[in-house]
Amino acid sequence: MAVTGLVLVLFLLFHMFGNLKILISVEDFNHYAGFLRTILNPILPGDSFLWMFRCVLLLCVVLHIWSASRVTKQNVAGRGGAGRYSIKKSLSPNNTYAARTMIWSGIIIVLFVIMHLLQFTIAPAAFGNPHDGPDGRAGMVFTAFGNWIFIVIYVIAMAAICAHVSHGFWSAFATLGANVSGLTRKVLRLCSWAVGAVIFVGFLVPPFLIFFNIVGGAN
Repeated sequence: MAVTGLVLVLFLLFHMFGNLKILISVEDFNHYAGFLRTILNPILPGDSFLWMFRCVLLLCVVLHIWSASRVTKQNVAGRGGAGRYSIKKSLSPNNTYAARTMIWSGIIIVLFVIMHLLQFTIAPAAFGNPHDGPDGRAGMVFTAFGNWIFIVIYVIAMAAICAHVSHGFWSAFATLGANVSGLTRKVLRLCSWAVGAVIFVGFLVPPFLIFFNIVGGAN
């Protein structure tokens, strides 16, 4: 769960930086979107690399959910205490609101990812989101975030992701053995909050700037 979680956090950061290109120009964003479909050409034909990358991400998601379900069952069962944390709850980052609601934030994230894929990849036309307009794929983003409903959904989803990451980032490094001292715990907590905050702000800046017509395309 720790390894797959860190892989997914890394993906989120790269995805966020890619999204921010829409703040530069429509051309920059469309070039970035096109580049993703031509990585390793002509060694690999078409968008083969992108599909392999998607398969790896899907595998990470499946393994992450499977691992989380196993850990949850172990914590509930206790197994003689082996599956529970042995440090004092008052001193444990596992006693935070984000930690106690990891399952619920995870469910919100899964539902959001399904909607996000339908909206921008699988069936964009069903959301009134064609990518053959004057702004190309950037136009899909402008259409989506010109609607306040998707802004609200996005804020809820990003809040869940931020909460999930703010605990998961710390927990992953602790699981991998980095939680070796009081100072290290404090550094990991600060880093986890920072990563969560960066993801929250970085993903929400484009939607709000688009919604308030500060950033827009040819339409």
